[in-house]
Amino acid sequence: MSEGCVFCGIVRGREPASVVWQDDLTVAFLDRRQFHAGHTLVIPRLHLCDVRELDDTTGAALMASVARITRAVAAGFPNQGLSLWHSIGEAADQEVPHLHIHVHPRMLDDHLLQIYPSAPPPADKPLRDKYADRLRSYLV
Repeated sequence: MSEGCVFCGIVRGREPASVVWQDDLTVAFLDRRQFHAGHTLVIPRLHLCDVRELDDTTGAALMASVARITRAVAAGFPNQGLSLWHSIGEAADQEVPHLHIHVHPRMLDDHLLQIYPSAPPPADKPLRDKYADRLRSYLV
């Protein structure tokens, strides 16, 4: 637990939250901002800054909770799709430095989470292969 972390405060019951699910390793609660009704955050109880710090046991529990919450949000709120996202660092607009997965109902043409400012050019196969080699070198 991190003393200054609002999400750790929610886990401890010291910060107000509309909790919808919790188990031994995870907690899910409604985001304070509801662009579309049902926007929910799923977090590990353990204070981890982002997915890079995630251990296998907590990761499995987190994904199980994300799947459970995603099914509930899809059934309980109007949507034409769903987005799941996790941001890491300031450049990716991470606002709370505690690992969290957003489960967000989506509507056609809502322009929420537009990934690219404009369509990027496709990377050719040799370039993709070069990138794949680089990534594999870090997976040892």
